[in-house]
Amino acid sequence: MPFRQSRCPPADSEFYPFGVAGQGTPATALLARQKVAHTVHEYAHDPRSDSYGTEAASALEINPDQCFKTLVAEVDGTLAVAVVPVSGSLDLKALAAALRGKRAAMADPSLAERTTGYVRGGISPLGQRKRLPTVVDGSAVDLPTMYVSAGRRGLEVELAPADLIRLTGATVARIAAH
Repeated sequence: MPFRQSRCPPADSEFYPFGVAGQGTPATALLARQKVAHTVHEYAHDPRSDSYGTEAASALEINPDQCFKTLVAEVDGTLAVAVVPVSGSLDLKALAAALRGKRAAMADPSLAERTTGYVRGGISPLGQRKRLPTVVDGSAVDLPTMYVSAGRRGLEVELAPADLIRLTGATVARIAAH
């Protein structure tokens, strides 16, 4: 089996596990504290991979339109998070417009890591060190569940888009370019 998974029960369950040992991250801890139903998926990360999102979708054998990457950008000098399908790329102009800004550019990777508390390829939109304005691509709302990084390379979390949007306080807008 290429990956391990652990399923956390719905919030109304009497028993709520905190996931499989060794999988705890600030993202999974937040989901547990908030009692959000989710599934953690683990796969063997290939350190030679340069496209973390595509690697995750392939390893988990899921549709790349359902697997989302977390990107950190600067909009008018302020850091922001964009969550877009791995099958596409980020439209920086659309991101700026969604946040009522004029100009957006990708953030320096080391600044993104320091600010979020996660390493590149493992940045989760959940449980970041500093809460940043977040925009989730509008394609997510049509999905029953979506996958995002759980805060570590080789670890994804599957959850309802509405839960991700609520927990991050995200704006929903079409920010992906295909």
